[in-house]
Amino acid sequence: MVATAATDFEPPEFHPRRPGLVRPVSIDPAGQLGPTRGQTMSGAWRRTGHGLYLPAHIDGGGLDQRLVEIGTALPAQSALTGWAALHWLGAPWTEGTAGDGSRLPVPILVPNHRTRSRPGVLITAERFRPGWIHDVDGLPITAALASVCFEARHAPSLEQAVRWLDIALAADLVSLETLAAYAPLLTAWTGVQQLRDAMALACENSWSPMETEMRLLWVLRLQRHSVVANHPVFVDGRFIGTPDLLDVEAGVVGEYDGALHLEGQRRAMDIRREGIFRRVGLEYVMMTSADRRDPSDFLLRARDAIARAARQPGPRRWTIDPPPRWIATTTVAARLALSAEQRARLLRAG
Repeated sequence: MVATAATDFEPPEFHPRRPGLVRPVSIDPAGQLGPTRGQTMSGAWRRTGHGLYLPAHIDGGGLDQRLVEIGTALPAQSALTGWAALHWLGAPWTEGTAGDGSRLPVPILVPNHRTRSRPGVLITAERFRPGWIHDVDGLPITAALASVCFEARHAPSLEQAVRWLDIALAADLVSLETLAAYAPLLTAWTGVQQLRDAMALACENSWSPMETEMRLLWVLRLQRHSVVANHPVFVDGRFIGTPDLLDVEAGVVGEYDGALHLEGQRRAMDIRREGIFRRVGLEYVMMTSADRRDPSDFLLRARDAIARAARQPGPRRWTIDPPPRWIATTTVAARLALSAEQRARLLRAG
């Protein structure tokens, strides 16, 4: 099709596994594979990168399209890294926004410092090893290990570093074992000590950043270290529930109660869950979204729950030891060993 106008041009699909995304095109003097130079000056086209254009009516505001437009304009031996690469690999909780809702710059690994920076992009020319860059569905990205370690090393706090590791671990993109093997390669790199500290606190089964925050409050502020995340609990060989957090030594369940939990049906389910845990001798404490701003009251409630649990009479009825033939899903290795049918049936959606 001759690109006589932006409305006449049908941009090529970016990749068959990424429907809805559009590949920027170069200027074509013939106007057949892209706009002519004159057409790019008409206002009907927008520039997406050096020498690359898309019709102005194509929205570049969506995150995936934004990554396509940045990724297709990269110089040779460059790649998306950090949160952007994790997002392209399918990790949840990687929407590219800061806590105040503003856009995070897209981190780009380049081979030298000659690449010019531009708005919305964070340029890094850190060393990288051969094999760290892969083409995934048409975009060059750094491997998951390199990507998550970049975020953990450069995070503004230890808690944020753990948050990034938890996200990649829960998505089965890395494991604590592969992180432990990879970290020694980064000796003397920026932030490597923070990465090591974060690895000691990371969890392979945290289902959301809010749960990670609650667990870190429990471990770092309450100094309680016998904590498991989303681990099934059993009584007499019968599964009774999977709490967000369980202090195994104290016998206290911690649950995060976000806005979704305020809905009627979900709230009723939460109340029933609390009753089930309490009836088998587990104490219960809830963290709300308000506690994220100021966790002091949550920490008081948690200490009260731990104290009440210490006064529970008699032997424990509950255990985290599964019955025979129970299929575990609490580690990366266990999840990767599942069949496709088991993954569809057993793994938490969303």
